[in-house]
Amino acid sequence: MVAVEPSLQYCWRACWVKALLAAFQQTTPHLRSACETLTPRHTSGLQSAYLFFIVDHMSREVLGNFELMVMLALIRLGDEAYGVPISKIIEESTNREVLVGSVYAALERLEAKGFVFSEVGEPTPERGGRAKRYFRITDKGLRQVRDTRGALVKLWKGIPALEGGTR
Repeated sequence: MVAVEPSLQYCWRACWVKALLAAFQQTTPHLRSACETLTPRHTSGLQSAYLFFIVDHMSREVLGNFELMVMLALIRLGDEAYGVPISKIIEESTNREVLVGSVYAALERLEAKGFVFSEVGEPTPERGGRAKRYFRITDKGLRQVRDTRGALVKLWKGIPALEGGTR
């Protein structure tokens, strides 16, 4: 995050929460108008602060569906994981086209969260002297995948429409 004066940072965060709520409630046609009308005096009480904390915390720690697929592909590939093989594994598993750029974007987010780390390999002649960037999962990332799996299994259990059947 860019260093911002604390009062402006609070205003930006509160503005973001207000705009997000307005978008979900469809009461404001444009997110920008919600930001323009909000100042710190409009954000009284702890409710908006708690909401922002929850949204901010979730955005940093929760894995999205595609991020989870990328991490599972990383685990499957081991030390040879980079964009192209990751996208191929996901394509084979989902029967959908996966753009390598979207894989790298997810890897960047995962690296920022501390779930993966990368290192640059040796330059290769077939890549015009460029090196590949290899990715590996961290212990924190492996814990997150296990936690996500546990949560999904708990949510899945006891829903008759999802147990068995072919529909």
